Amino acid sequence: MKTLVLIPARMGSTRFPGKPMALILGKPMIGHVYDRVIQSSTVSLTAVATCDNEIANYVRSAGGVAVMTSDRHERASDRCAEALAIIEAEHHTRFDIVVMVQGDEPMIHPDMIDEAIGPLHDDSTVLVTNLLAPIGSTEEFEDRNCIKVVCDLNYNALYFSREPIPTRARGGKVLMGKQVCVIPFRRDYLIEYTRLAPTPLEMAESVDMLRVLEHGMKVRMVPTSHQSYAVDTEADLQRVEILMRSL
Repeated sequence: MKTLVLIPARMGSTRFPGKPMALILGKPMIGHVYDRVIQSSTVSLTAVATCDNEIANYVRSAGGVAVMTSDRHERASDRCAEALAIIEAEHHTRFDIVVMVQGDEPMIHPDMIDEAIGPLHDDSTVLVTNLLAPIGSTEEFEDRNCIKVVCDLNYNALYFSREPIPTRARGGKVLMGKQVCVIPFRRDYLIEYTRLAPTPLEMAESVDMLRVLEHGMKVRMVPTSHQSYAVDTEADLQRVEILMRSL
């Protein structure tokens, strides 16, 4: 299977403007994400999908691939679908799997790509997967920037929320899990997804994957063995820099 990794990134983040170009250990965050992803031996091509020349120029100056997309996309998945069409036309090829890796995951490990796409190789009925990681603290559990997820017994997502789920009221031992934004789609399903109407819960929670669930499809969650922290705020950036300095 030919695998394309797309890293959507834009400067206009409402929570952290200019986030992709924020420096971590002297290098823009988008550079850390790109350099880690291209270490995966299963990836055929990696590209940054952006609407900002500043990001595209940096990626290209560092020897990477950048694709300019519309500045009207509200969802990263829609940006990736446009980038997929551009890349396939330019390279005269067709990919089988498209992996969306958010540009705010500077601690991504290349093996996480293999973990995430595993079910797509093993089970033809799986259309889209997400990585799943445990939540390590009450602070993270209550942080609205951390997308929580609850699963069925087969690790299919039941719901995603920015609110703390599942309940801790009974003191049970149910996993408190979070979405890690390494998201492989089967190529044709990514295109189908972008043609589906946005859904009420997707818009209320601002979580792309709820569009899949609300239209009656499944999202397979894949536990990861690697630690990763997304950068949503400047405080996150400082914490990640400390962690990466110790690696």
